[in-house]
Amino acid sequence: MLDTQVPTRPEALKLGDRLGLEVRAQIPTNALYLQPGPPAITLCQAARPACCIAVNFTRGRQAYRYRQLGHQREAIARACGLGQSARLRIVDATAGLGRDAFVLAALGAEVSLLERSPVLHVMLEDGMNRALADGLSDPIGRMELQQCDAREWLAAMPITSVPDVVYLDPMYTGSRRAAAGKELALLSALLGPGDDADALLMAALNAATTRVVVKRQRRAPTLMGREPDYQLTGRSTRFDIYKTKKARPR
Repeated sequence: MLDTQVPTRPEALKLGDRLGLEVRAQIPTNALYLQPGPPAITLCQAARPACCIAVNFTRGRQAYRYRQLGHQREAIARACGLGQSARLRIVDATAGLGRDAFVLAALGAEVSLLERSPVLHVMLEDGMNRALADGLSDPIGRMELQQCDAREWLAAMPITSVPDVVYLDPMYTGSRRAAAGKELALLSALLGPGDDADALLMAALNAATTRVVVKRQRRAPTLMGREPDYQLTGRSTRFDIYKTKKARPR
C-alpha cells in the first residue's frame, strides 16, 4: 500500500486524491509511501532496504551528467544514432525516472516519455516542472510526457508521432551496485514483475522507423532471445540495437 504523509498539508491531500491513496499522518513501518515535498514528490520504502527516490534533473548525479554532456560522448547517443541525421523523434517507452530521456532531449532529440505507473507519472511531471522553474526550458521543452500503456500507445499512435527510435530500458533483477540495487528493489515493489518486455520489444519493432534500442545489464539475456544487429557494451550495461529501416509516414 502507498501512503501520502502528513494529511493536514494541501499538497498531500491533493496528491492523495489524484492517485486514490490513503493519506496518513505517520510514516508507515512496512510499506511504500509518498512524501509530497517540498522540494520534490518522493517515493520511499520504509522496510529494509530503506530507500527514497525522486525525479530530479537539476541536482545530484543527473545534474553532473547534464553538465558533462559537452565534454564526453554518451553511449546512449551513439546507440540511438544522434548526430547521424536531423533532429530525431525518440519514444522512451519505459520512462521510469526520466534520466535517459532527459539526456536524449538535452542532446537535441524530441522525446516522448511513456509511463504506465500513475505514481511514476506524477513524479516525472513534478520533476519536469521543477526543472522548468530552475531554467531548463531547453531540454524540458523537447520532452512530452504521457501516462499510458506503451504497447497500446505504439499500436495506436498518430502519424505525426511516429518515432525514428524507440528506446527501452526494461526492469532486470540481476546483480547491480548497492545503490542501484536499493532503487531497483523499490521500483520492483511499486511496479511488480516486469513480464511484458518481450511484447514491448515487438511493439517497438513495429513502430520505429530506423531502430529500437534496448538497454540491458551487461550479462542479461536478450529480449525474446533475439540477437540484435549490433551491441554497444560498457562496464556494467550494454545497448542492443535492432535496425528497422522503415520509411517515416508523411
